[in-house]
Amino acid sequence: MRQTTIFPPLTAPEAPVKRPFRILGLQQIALGAKDKGRLRRLWVDLFGLQLEKEFRSERENVDEDICVLGEGPARVEVDLMQPLDPEGKIDVSRPALNHVGLWVDDLPVAVKWLEQQGLRFAPGGIRPGASGHDICFVHPKANDDFPISGEGVLIELVQAPQDVIDALG
Repeated sequence: MRQTTIFPPLTAPEAPVKRPFRILGLQQIALGAKDKGRLRRLWVDLFGLQLEKEFRSERENVDEDICVLGEGPARVEVDLMQPLDPEGKIDVSRPALNHVGLWVDDLPVAVKWLEQQGLRFAPGGIRPGASGHDICFVHPKANDDFPISGEGVLIELVQAPQDVIDALG
């Protein structure tokens, strides 16, 4: 017999949370494989996404094709990644959905506030990303000091440029 787990009903907070920043929309999804050529065959050759540029980083153990879908503020990146060193500490091919990127209107303010709420960030802090926007990552796993995480999903917060803020904000 299958056991059913019953969760308590969600209750509305007493007052809406006032955030000093806004998540504006989806900036990217990043997909990983041991050989990005197979991903490129699907996403570029068959689906027709435009290959915009390539990015390599020894530090992050990644060889990445940056593809795009859409234009202007609705533009979304689909990053196709493979590890430079398959035996390296960081393996961008696992999990296959490597991370999701979200546009943020004020990244430094968001990071400070989210950290104060107990959100765990991955090492590296705010830094330039592959597409030239400042980024940082929400850690996929919580710990005792920071009990909130991406719950198994790596989340990239990306500083939105002004045209995206104007269009989506």
